[in-house]
Amino acid sequence: MADATRSQDPLSRFRAALAELGVRPGGVLMAHASLGGSGLSPTAVRDALLSALGPGGTLVVPAFTPENSDTSREYADRTEGMDEPQKAGFQASMPPFDPESTPCPTMGALAECVRTTPGAVRSGHPQTSFAALGPRATELLGDHDPHCHLGERSPLSELYEADAQILLLRVGFEVCTAFHLAEYRLSPPPPTRTYRCVVRERGWIEYEDVDLYDGDFEEIGERLPRDLRTEREVAGRTTVLIGMRDAVDTALKQMSGYRWEMT
Repeated sequence: MADATRSQDPLSRFRAALAELGVRPGGVLMAHASLGGSGLSPTAVRDALLSALGPGGTLVVPAFTPENSDTSREYADRTEGMDEPQKAGFQASMPPFDPESTPCPTMGALAECVRTTPGAVRSGHPQTSFAALGPRATELLGDHDPHCHLGERSPLSELYEADAQILLLRVGFEVCTAFHLAEYRLSPPPPTRTYRCVVRERGWIEYEDVDLYDGDFEEIGERLPRDLRTEREVAGRTTVLIGMRDAVDTALKQMSGYRWEMT
């Protein structure tokens, strides 16, 4: 059986891995992916995921756009070394966020593929939107407060209630967006900061929200009990499937034990 699996093409092996991982037909799946060097095209991966979910299932991807903010790490990286006039010119040239057309290049090829698929739904947050395909897409993504990145008024809360699964396709827990929901649920609440971004029609806006931190996500993931997740190799890298409720609840327990020591 192992020799037969190795002899299959990358897409056939990927489809077999999805079945072994336990993707639920008819369920909700949030996927994070890195496809470089895998031999898998984003279109083929999208179709394989939708096939595994079946007609009743819904596929969700992060479609974040930190490029349209001047308070993001991406902006700081892009403007490093510029003087003030150069920064002002760069800022003036930044295109506003438009949920219908703004790409999400930092999220990877699968996210952009899902976002641009006819019939896809995208949430309206100008920096941390999500895109989805499937019968529950509008229900899950339709009420994203533009002043709440990834908390109770974001699709993450809806995905938690929907008992979604999380697929980390050839990526690690350092990109597990669901852990941010645990941040919002910390008590006492985490610190906040000001965010600024540019949006269609309204121009530059600013708002207060949680000061998001992902520097411990990889360690949190490594400490998750092994019986909460399944793992398979896909194109030379580990792929993980875990329930979102398990991920968020156990991450919250971990964060509650040390996060305030970091502030």
